[in-house]
Amino acid sequence: MSPFAVTAKSSAYFSALTQEIDKKLHKAIASPNQRRDLLQALFADIALEVDDRARAIILGREDAASDSWIDAKAPICFYDVLADHFSLQPELGKPILVLIVQLWSQPFASHIFALLFHKWLFEVELDSADVLLRYSSALVQGATNIFWIDVQTNTTHFHSLFSYLLVDVALVPERLKKIPLQAQRDLFHLLSRFIFLYNQVDKIESFLKNFPVFPNAFFIGGPADIFVIELADQLQKLKVEPVLLHYLSHIKVLQGLELRMTTSTRLKTCLYSFTSPGGPMYPTRAVRHAAWDALDFLFPVGRYPRHIISLFFRLMYPWYWPSSCWNFVLSCIQAILYSVLGLIFPRHKLRDRHQS
Repeated sequence: MSPFAVTAKSSAYFSALTQEIDKKLHKAIASPNQRRDLLQALFADIALEVDDRARAIILGREDAASDSWIDAKAPICFYDVLADHFSLQPELGKPILVLIVQLWSQPFASHIFALLFHKWLFEVELDSADVLLRYSSALVQGATNIFWIDVQTNTTHFHSLFSYLLVDVALVPERLKKIPLQAQRDLFHLLSRFIFLYNQVDKIESFLKNFPVFPNAFFIGGPADIFVIELADQLQKLKVEPVLLHYLSHIKVLQGLELRMTTSTRLKTCLYSFTSPGGPMYPTRAVRHAAWDALDFLFPVGRYPRHIISLFFRLMYPWYWPSSCWNFVLSCIQAILYSVLGLIFPRHKLRDRHQS
């Protein structure tokens, strides 16, 4: 069921939105030299948040702008309401879909398809297996590009798209089976890479239980192995420090997963690559410490030898010695200060004072 009310006013509003999208797609087809810019602009328009006036019309409440219930809800974007609209009334989206197919090979075409038709794809019945595979592949490709936009901008603007693909598709076998098996595998690869970004770590257990069958599972392992392999590859690609730190802060949830030795070594090598300054990663101090914390937590065996080996490698970068010594001195001063404060204000006294 759609959370958006269907009224005469909202229906007219959706019709106007659809005509505007149709017009921009026609313009892109007719203007080869400006095609990329036009599609990029259309994608940006669809991704915009719905303003208060439009929100009132879509939700069917004239007083929505002043309604406390509406204000308390999370922001909604045009792609959210349009995706619902086209899934509830599939025939209204067919003209737009035909135009997108004509622009299939163009940049941002798959982005637009993923935003507008990610729900439609799992609600309609398509007779042709080839067409279904094409649409499914376009969905995964478009969603991948869209999620990378959130990575590069350190945002979660497209959280609702990810949440739908995870909660309403990947974790619902009846809906997942509507797309070909190869598309199912690609979708699970995609979700594995971005599940940390969108703070869905609490669903990892259910996610692993619903993994489709992979033909090379004998060689690479089960769902947990595939998930960790994709996650490790994703970590190697992240260049935005806050996002990388976010991933490293969540990676401790992997403790307890039964992994093959090769998968475990792969993850360990990935984390270890972030613990040393210099090339090829050039991680910051914050990233190095986060990687060490994750590495020591997940792989406690061999913790001290790893740190000793790392210390020897640090000696190969003499330009880092001054900063390392300074940070060491600061850490010692901080530890001494906390110890002195602990002696002056014991924890039980602070607790008694707080209770009184």
